[in-house]
Amino acid sequence: MTSPSTTLLRARRAVRAAVLTGVLALTALVVPQSSVQSSEVSLVKIRHAQGVAAGGADVVWILAVGSDARPGQAMTRARGDALQMIGINTRTGAATAIGVPRDSWVSIPGHGREKINSALYFAGPRGMAGAMSNLIGIEPDYVMVTRFPFFEDMVDDIGGITVTNPRRFSDPNLKKEGFAKGRIRLDGYNSMAFSRIRYGLAGGDFDRSANQQRTLRGIHARIRAQAEVPGFIERGVMTVLEHTDTNASPAELFELAQAVAQVDPSKITTCVVRGRIGFVGAASVVFPDVAQARRLGRQARGDAQLRGC
Repeated sequence: MTSPSTTLLRARRAVRAAVLTGVLALTALVVPQSSVQSSEVSLVKIRHAQGVAAGGADVVWILAVGSDARPGQAMTRARGDALQMIGINTRTGAATAIGVPRDSWVSIPGHGREKINSALYFAGPRGMAGAMSNLIGIEPDYVMVTRFPFFEDMVDDIGGITVTNPRRFSDPNLKKEGFAKGRIRLDGYNSMAFSRIRYGLAGGDFDRSANQQRTLRGIHARIRAQAEVPGFIERGVMTVLEHTDTNASPAELFELAQAVAQVDPSKITTCVVRGRIGFVGAASVVFPDVAQARRLGRQARGDAQLRGC
């Protein structure tokens, strides 16, 4: 039997969702398109996707990509730096993240075999979705691409994050003094550096991908801690909308934000696709363990709790 307090909470959330959806829809109509599409974030709904707002499948897959675009360069036609396939079960509150090293040598639809980070450069978000699908067997419902400066601002806007760092490491360019072992507090810049450094890590690209997942956990924990604060989700969605080029509806943006906020931290799993370092010509690449990648994909698709990792 549902308690009165639970019923009231659900009713409040429904009203909140309805009001924000209306505001977002109105904003999408009255704000000039050129001011909305400011190239800080691109959220592409893949053609086959049903979407959370359309009553699609319980599990929604979002491919998160950090664009290595330089100033003046198109964000969705640069190389992808951080690659994380995130699955969220909107019914159970479970989630998983499958990290893929950026130098993984894979098949890119229409472009042969290349490093997976170049899929964004060659074929945009849809090309990146295709390359990821070829590797792990899961095609994302959405591809989200963001510039690192916007990522830094976002972390600062939510008040910074806390991560658990398994080992001390540093980088002469991004973080000369390094990151201490243990629980550490990160602002926007340090979250970016923590996620991008690889040369000071014993496992290189593989450890970097794991650190990206620790950063995602930290962001989620911060969002979840403030999700019930009046206006927090609303302000966040409105801020993202102001900087986002998307073919998703305003209602979907809010539903995605709600799905993230409602993920249970005890039901999050993370894993990184393994592989070996090698060379193609003079280029250093990662030859991914395709069997393991496909197994992770099958397990994640077939497990309602998303505990395939």
